[in-house]
Amino acid sequence: MKTVKFLTVGCKVNQYDTQVIREQFLNLGFKELENHLPAGTYVINTCTVTHRADSDSLNLIRRAKRENPRAKIIVTGCLTELDKDKIKKVDSEVVIVKKKINGISYFKGHTRAFLKIQDGCNNSCSYCKVFLVRGRSQSRPLEQILPEAVNLVKNGFKEIVLSGICLGSYGKDLEPKISLVDVINALENIGALLRIRLSSIEAGDVSEELIHKIAQSKKVCRHLHIPIQSGDDEILKRMNRNYCRREYLNLIQRIKKQIPQIAVTTDVLVGFPGETEIHFQNTLDLVKEICPLKVHIFPYSRRKGTPAADNFQDEVNPVVIKERILRLKNIARNCALIYKKQFLNQKMEVLIEGRSKENPDFWLGFTDNYIQVRIESEKDLKNQLITLQLKKINKDCMIGEL
Repeated sequence: MKTVKFLTVGCKVNQYDTQVIREQFLNLGFKELENHLPAGTYVINTCTVTHRADSDSLNLIRRAKRENPRAKIIVTGCLTELDKDKIKKVDSEVVIVKKKINGISYFKGHTRAFLKIQDGCNNSCSYCKVFLVRGRSQSRPLEQILPEAVNLVKNGFKEIVLSGICLGSYGKDLEPKISLVDVINALENIGALLRIRLSSIEAGDVSEELIHKIAQSKKVCRHLHIPIQSGDDEILKRMNRNYCRREYLNLIQRIKKQIPQIAVTTDVLVGFPGETEIHFQNTLDLVKEICPLKVHIFPYSRRKGTPAADNFQDEVNPVVIKERILRLKNIARNCALIYKKQFLNQKMEVLIEGRSKENPDFWLGFTDNYIQVRIESEKDLKNQLITLQLKKINKDCMIGEL
């Protein structure tokens, strides 16, 4: 029997793309392997957002070669767009392919299904390579998205995460133009779909229409992931982020006023060229002020071909970057604690995703506002939406009781 393994580096969009490829292979009669036995074919979906992502992607090619030197290795994803030479140096015989998107029917290993509705990016953040490798924003027509969502729900998925490289750009390139809210309106009509979650969205794309939709919807999750990257206007300008500190803060205040108890999560890039202690302190202050549930922290990674790499030579010492990351992590933990405290002893609906890897006696799931909850039970709770009382805070999660 023909065997295949799938190895993925990167974001929700990459995970979706891998699922597309997985279904194509399985439909051709391949058997997917997950153990350490060698497969006949390896499909490696790569990422190039940082040096670490490049390294991880290339290491997966090396790992596949070690497992089976005679295997056919197929490489796809962002690293293939501009760095074919790097890939060929690792293995000159790999096959490099571009993806063709034609939908998915399930999402392996997940209770929440990611549904890609947009690709590419029209923004030109000076540190980012993504717009170079994925091109301009491309939206999938609603007539493709809706049947795919219906099929996912029919196959048991109760939560769909709308995903894209620049999700808020959705629909601007279509004729006639439609918006992200139009997609949400269509999905809300799927009866058995209980939750619609949005992946990352840029501050400039959070419209009043979208805020109002989240506020009044019974299905859209009260959770927005809105990257900050920096809390200092000078650094934001160098980053070409197209908003200032005050605009970002005003947006978060408007969102929280209209949607009580909403969770805000964010990204922060530490150590951008020229970032001084004062600049970084402005970022810390802004994080404290918005009090996010979670902060994804990234050290600056110099990407060849980007404006930041070409124009800014005043890079921050890596030792300083590490120290700043530790300080930011401490503040982020405190913000998460402050946010979670308001839900102690409240009853919340939790969609259970699976058993805890650390302790199989416990199940893990998420509230609609993205609080991870742990519950002890002998029953099979997977993929059930249950009401729990949140009794205490424990590290990164809260403890719930039926």
